[in-house]
Amino acid sequence: MTTMKANRSASKAIEFRGGSLTATTALIRDANAMKLADAMHTQLGGMPDFFSGEPAVLDFAQLEDQPERIDWAGLTSLLRRYRLQPVAVTSLPPQYADSARKAGLAILDKIQKAPQQASAPAPAAAPAKIQPEAPVQQAGSPSLIVDRPLRSGQQVYARGGDLILLGGVSNGAEVIADGSIHCYGPLRGRAIAGAQGDMSARIITTSLGAELVSIAGVFRTFERGLPEEVAGKAADIRLTGNGETAQLNIAPLALA
Repeated sequence: MTTMKANRSASKAIEFRGGSLTATTALIRDANAMKLADAMHTQLGGMPDFFSGEPAVLDFAQLEDQPERIDWAGLTSLLRRYRLQPVAVTSLPPQYADSARKAGLAILDKIQKAPQQASAPAPAAAPAKIQPEAPVQQAGSPSLIVDRPLRSGQQVYARGGDLILLGGVSNGAEVIADGSIHCYGPLRGRAIAGAQGDMSARIITTSLGAELVSIAGVFRTFERGLPEEVAGKAADIRLTGNGETAQLNIAPLALA
């Protein structure tokens, strides 16, 4: 009787259930850790808590140059500095697969064996699909519409188009769009428009209360509070100037 009870107790020590992973995809175009550090500091403002500890998948589908080796320790340490947790890679050139595994990263797609003779590189495998917690824009859709409020810790990304928010955004949430962001409710948290470099993107809201706003990599934070003329009011945010002279212009929006 004692043995049977012990076996039953042991069987409950672990349980496996199906589920989906909420993860951020980091598209790596240059594997040089120093260049990545400079790029992330510029884009994220050096904010060590920009992310919220979510897992990250490193996508190498657009890697421009292939170095002799990848400094996985430096790369993962850099991402953890911004509270991202690297867990896996996808579309990784085959010569880096063994070192990625040794660094504790999972390979999400099938790695082809490296050819013994020089030849054109094999096409990168399609990135693995990871189901996010919040809605993600479907292929061919010009805009993503979210009709419920976004809570702290949630993230929505409108890939290839605009993001339309009907229910508002809470502190600690993050909204990202390759195009513009339209929020018909309180816009708190972080709002990132023109994520792929579209300098014509805008952020428009009926009630501005954001922690950070960014358009095409030009960002502004509000640790000391928002300007009085737009705090809690309708606002239109856009870029003025070009290239390195571009600046964010935050202006009141007159609603008739």
